[in-house]
Amino acid sequence: MNIAIILAGGVGKRLGLEKPKQFMKVAGRTVLEHTVEIFQKHEGIDEIVIVMNAAYVHDAQDMVLKNHWTKVKKILNGGSERYESSLAAIRAYENYPDKTQLYFIFHDAVRPLVSKKIIDDTIEALKSYDAVDVAIASADTIIKLDSAKKFIAAIPERDSLNRGQTPQAFKYPVIAKAYELALADPAMQTTDDCGLVRKYLPDIPIYVVQGAEQNVKLTYPEDIYVLDKLFQLKASEPDSHADLVKLRGKVMVAFGGNSGIGLDMVRIARRYGAQCFAFSRSTTGTDISRRKDVEGALRQVADVTGRIDYIVNSAAILNKEPLMHLEASVIDKIIDINYRGMVNVSVEAYRYLKAARGALLQFTSSSYTRGRANYALYSSTKAAVVNFVQAIAEEWEQDGIRINCINPQRTKTPMRIANFGNEPEETLLRSADVAAVALKTLLSDFSGEVVDVKL
Repeated sequence: MNIAIILAGGVGKRLGLEKPKQFMKVAGRTVLEHTVEIFQKHEGIDEIVIVMNAAYVHDAQDMVLKNHWTKVKKILNGGSERYESSLAAIRAYENYPDKTQLYFIFHDAVRPLVSKKIIDDTIEALKSYDAVDVAIASADTIIKLDSAKKFIAAIPERDSLNRGQTPQAFKYPVIAKAYELALADPAMQTTDDCGLVRKYLPDIPIYVVQGAEQNVKLTYPEDIYVLDKLFQLKASEPDSHADLVKLRGKVMVAFGGNSGIGLDMVRIARRYGAQCFAFSRSTTGTDISRRKDVEGALRQVADVTGRIDYIVNSAAILNKEPLMHLEASVIDKIIDINYRGMVNVSVEAYRYLKAARGALLQFTSSSYTRGRANYALYSSTKAAVVNFVQAIAEEWEQDGIRINCINPQRTKTPMRIANFGNEPEETLLRSADVAAVALKTLLSDFSGEVVDVKL
């Protein structure tokens, strides 16, 4: 049984906060909520234990109820030192019938960007090893200071140096034995659980899983700004095994469904038994920059079907030209379709998706992370899509509406061909492949996420 131990016993001394740093908010939720949610959704995790400072156990209990964390089985009082929190979790399972079947996966509550891959790799490594750490190579030269901590005493070879992260994982008998030996040592000193195993059980090899730069730890005040930006750029991916058969009987409306990705979404969804309705300027005269057009299209569908489960907006305009070469009317049209249209679709979608507890899907572009010459309006409106989706996901969470955005790499669509001409096929995604990921995203349970689709 894989048990995630979320170590949240810190009191935020370095940040000088009134509340511990795991209660700081980033991307609309507390850091602790982001972290626990990752393990709650991971199919390889069987149980979750949260170890808290005793003064904040009630806050954690409230979070469990609010977020429906069904895997959280224990909320334990931690201690003033990290090892005391780990020990609290170990002792909580002392009476488990077969402790050889317990795998403990310790993770810092203030590392809210740990990836599914890191957790996957950690769990897989535990099948072959008794102890597992996560680390990344050091990009900087590491220097060792003298006893006065003012001068360089040594410069170790960087090739063998890594920076440790979490999770750290152990088979229960191993970590329990390490703590038993450590507690019997009057001179015990420990910085983390792997260090404890290394010192007191030196014959136990500790396997190292590749970590990630994004798996940062909130430690200093400036870290919150880094985390906030990383959350903006964070990408999720739907379950690759998601069964599109679940589309059967669902009602989907696609704005921009006349060509490219939108058209492929409609074609695929229909093959799986969904009722699909496509609207565009060229086929139905529906202009999403006019809110009344959007309202009329959705009302038309609802009058026929009685409900709408999914609404997709893939409509956009790209003019690959310098800003000062564009006519004023073209500038207005790009902003109206790419931004105002997104807002119109979202506002008009709300009541239908609230009733159906459905999902809304918008599309961004890989250019959203940085503005590019000749793409000024397109890049900036696509950056707005990401911010808009993340904000609205928070606003609509209590209404049961999921909203995400798809971020495809270069994709072969009529719009791209019109702006770039012929390009090598192997450098482009197929629109049907992007459409399949988009449909799986509609079926997913996450919200407020950017879903990257790459070659």
